[in-house]
Amino acid sequence: MVDHRTETELISDCVHCGFCLPACPTYRSWGAEADSPRGRIDLMKGLHEGAIELTDTVVAHFDRCLGCMGCVTACPSGVRYDLLIESTRAKIDAQHPREPADRGLREMIFALFPYPARLKVLAWPLFFYAKSGLQALVRASGVLALLPPRIAAMAKIAPPLSLADMRATLPPYTAARGTKRGTVALIAGCVQRVFFPNVNAATIRVLSAEGYDVIVPGDQGCCGALSLHVGRDGEAHAFARALVERFGDLDGIDAVIINAAGCGSTLKQYAELIEGDRAERFAAKVKDVSEFLADVGSVAERRPLPMRVAYHDACHLAHAQRIRQAPRTLLAGIPGLEIVEIPDADQCCGSAGVYNLLEPAAAAEIGARKAANVASTRPDVLASANPGCTLQIQSILADKGCKVVTAHPVELLDAALR
Repeated sequence: MVDHRTETELISDCVHCGFCLPACPTYRSWGAEADSPRGRIDLMKGLHEGAIELTDTVVAHFDRCLGCMGCVTACPSGVRYDLLIESTRAKIDAQHPREPADRGLREMIFALFPYPARLKVLAWPLFFYAKSGLQALVRASGVLALLPPRIAAMAKIAPPLSLADMRATLPPYTAARGTKRGTVALIAGCVQRVFFPNVNAATIRVLSAEGYDVIVPGDQGCCGALSLHVGRDGEAHAFARALVERFGDLDGIDAVIINAAGCGSTLKQYAELIEGDRAERFAAKVKDVSEFLADVGSVAERRPLPMRVAYHDACHLAHAQRIRQAPRTLLAGIPGLEIVEIPDADQCCGSAGVYNLLEPAAAAEIGARKAANVASTRPDVLASANPGCTLQIQSILADKGCKVVTAHPVELLDAALR
């Protein structure tokens, strides 16, 4: 449902009950009221009414928010914290001058991450960095501890890439296998497309096996999620409009499929971001791949996968999209697969888009709690429906000498089908 209420109306929904406090990772870390959702809403109110100014201290409290939306799930009053934090960050981006180093890093990130072609160029040196053994040597040497925290964070989460990953492409059309049940269009993503290409490939194979023609519109750009989450409003809206135009009128398309949780929550919000019937139609058709597959039911035979799988609830799937049961249902349908629940599963892993690059110390503290809880389950595989979560948890576990295979749930479905 589209929410076009004013900021005053959105703020007034908060009754300061405190249910959000234990759900907030930064409040749990530091116990500071200003680093809790209701505390940040108080700051928003002060800014909106002109009672306080947009100082560095005030901005820091908003920068330290992960935007995980755990508070949205916990709130009994239905506060739209998602809309409030996005609009506040847009104000900050427009009105608050940042230090040159901070501004430079942000510009570098957003000159790369939303552009798959640029990421592909970056991927080649990362590939050789890993394959040469230099990445392992650097990690083992401890030299990363001597680097500025933000640079070290980038080096730590650099994903492992294979030659097959580097050469991966997506077919524009894949026919349904067996009896055709419908037609879907796939969002290829940015980071997902370049650094986790097998997730898209597995998504296409599973959808085809379940009886769906899969169309991948060419020349797709970014959906705008990363930009929206840090307050780059104009950029996010431009990306959103371009993507809607690229997918056209969606005639004959049953659903627009996305397999990255952070992107999915933004895609479903398009009717609130950009005006027009086409944006509303687009948003109404967006489905996370697990949501879609659970809704339509399975017709393809699953073969046994005897393994323990710890399923991580990506925040923008569980909290922003309220999708929890669907991926568990799909995994439970694989013979021999045992799902193990991660303790304190509702808490964020600290990735949160580019949060772990901009706020590495906070992200490491929050991520350490998540990684310890994952390790306690002793899984064979960690399943996560968001690429940022996968990189974050994998990196922290690697630092602790704990190697866990990671996979998107759809990759496990694909393995069971094949």
